[in-house]
Amino acid sequence: MPSTRSPRTHAAAASICAAALRQNFLALQHAAQMPLLAVIKADAYGHGAALCAPELVAAGAGWLGVTSVQEGVTVREALRGTPADILVMCGLWHGEAAACIDHALTSVVWEPYHLTLLQCEATRRGLPAGSIPVHVEVDTGMARQGVAPGAALTHLLTCLQAAPALRLDGVMTHLASTECTADPQNARQMERFAQALQQVQQAGLRPAWIHAGNTSSTDSGYMPNALPALAATLGAQPMTRTGLALYGYALPLDGTAPRVEPNLQPVLTWTTCIVSLRDVPAGSTVGYNAAFVAPGPMRLALLPVGYADGFRRALSSSNHQAGGAVLIDGRRAPVVGRVSMDLTVVDVSDVPSVAIGDEVVLMGSQGSECIGADEHARLANTSMYEVLCGISDRVPRVLS
Repeated sequence: MPSTRSPRTHAAAASICAAALRQNFLALQHAAQMPLLAVIKADAYGHGAALCAPELVAAGAGWLGVTSVQEGVTVREALRGTPADILVMCGLWHGEAAACIDHALTSVVWEPYHLTLLQCEATRRGLPAGSIPVHVEVDTGMARQGVAPGAALTHLLTCLQAAPALRLDGVMTHLASTECTADPQNARQMERFAQALQQVQQAGLRPAWIHAGNTSSTDSGYMPNALPALAATLGAQPMTRTGLALYGYALPLDGTAPRVEPNLQPVLTWTTCIVSLRDVPAGSTVGYNAAFVAPGPMRLALLPVGYADGFRRALSSSNHQAGGAVLIDGRRAPVVGRVSMDLTVVDVSDVPSVAIGDEVVLMGSQGSECIGADEHARLANTSMYEVLCGISDRVPRVLS
């Protein structure tokens, strides 16, 4: 009979710890020593933006960063009237200006057409001068999004001044290599940012906010040391941004002791349960392509998760290559054979009294053991960002 020790309403779920999320924000805020924009793009790095946004605002976040207008609308609705500024970090596209204005979103801009879209919608509505805030992104060395300092920035600022409904609320940039604290690219990018801010000043514009950075630039202390003086040249408020560390992880720093990382707590615990058990004799083949052959009698547990849920195929194993593991009753149970689309088999031969219905931790802690997104990333030869964002929508997120 199935065990009643872990009753469940879903075969798999991701529990989001509100206390850990708030604690991480406060640790980052203390280290930054300036206002902090909490990045909740990509559905809060797979944690559920609608769950995380209210918790972060309650912890003191005045700014939230999303990818798109659509994400911004979702977050605004989740806040249920609680005031917060929402920055659309990847700009807007045709047909999105109305929703941007309706939901009081602040768009990042770097192309003249961004300004045209917003101004046309503002003119249609008869909005007053300076009623729509925008943040100009400067490309200081990533060749991704942003306007280059020099002639292109001058042209964009001229277009902005010719759009009466728009107001320059912020100027920002993004750094490419902040986890490499001695990389000269950091200094070069900040020099180019300073040049761009001079152009803004010479144009007679006075933004309220100057912001740059990410988790690593706060963890290393680089941005708290570099940004305030730059913002002061325009009489603006400095602000830095953080994403990954909100959720309990940080990249290793090259050459600098981390200031925040030791205090972080992973926010997400991803669990499932055992749905079937079987004993197999030596020589039994397991999974697709018989990638694993039982070297002796084994007890195997079937889990109702696979790569369609975000439990990556790279966690598969063979007789010659170890793979990932899960936690059952506080012990590691190795993956056996190929992780398939919807199912994974693990070895529970060394887990006593295992039963159908028992909880299985795919990512998180159980007893004294822990499996984090960093372990999944190492085995899959990818980043923690990709692992967390890759947990699919069919895994329910539940606030705890």
